[in-house]
Amino acid sequence: MDKRAANCIDNERSVFSTLTAEEKNILSENCSCANYKKGEIIYKEGDKPTGLICLSTGKVKIYKEGVGGREQIVRMAKPVGFIGYRALFAGENYIASAQAIEDSTVCIFDKEILFGLLKSNFSLTMSIIQSLASELGFSNSRTVTLTQKHIRGRLAESLLFLKSTYGVEEDGETLKVYLSREDVANLSNMTTSNAIRTLSSFSQEGVIALNGRKIKLLDTKMLNKISELG
Repeated sequence: MDKRAANCIDNERSVFSTLTAEEKNILSENCSCANYKKGEIIYKEGDKPTGLICLSTGKVKIYKEGVGGREQIVRMAKPVGFIGYRALFAGENYIASAQAIEDSTVCIFDKEILFGLLKSNFSLTMSIIQSLASELGFSNSRTVTLTQKHIRGRLAESLLFLKSTYGVEEDGETLKVYLSREDVANLSNMTTSNAIRTLSSFSQEGVIALNGRKIKLLDTKMLNKISELG
């Protein structure tokens, strides 16, 4: 089995981990893997899904282009998560684009083979449904955050979200993801200039420390308070 596919199938965090050896072999024999450099597009809005995409390694942002070409990041993916699966199961084209924010590897599992397994394996079907339900709940929560919270609250929540998604370095404080200021802004539904000013304000208050694209969370309790106050 391709090591990249094996990570998506055998990883204990994967919905496929409970499949039988035979089912895993069927999946691995009907998938294709590809490597993407940082900044490369994995799929574009309007493309048609050909299978279920699993992120084997790396980090990916899913975003939509709004008025004037401005991006809004709607999701951040980590291994061994799925991307673009809503469109696949809805039988629709992608309504957002996916881009690697660091060197990444994805594996695409054949649609018909996957659907066949879903029909015969109730546990797999329930795991997929739970993933979709969890993602829907998160999306609903983010919608409220991005429309009702003030700039400071939105940015604080985004930083906490990045921590919960990707974790921190060995120092226990530095986020394990390095985003441009523009991406931080697009994740928080604000202009880049506002993101820069608010990050600077947090830094002056001793809540975070900045070193290029590296962001160190010095006071997560205060970040939580700022996020909760909105």
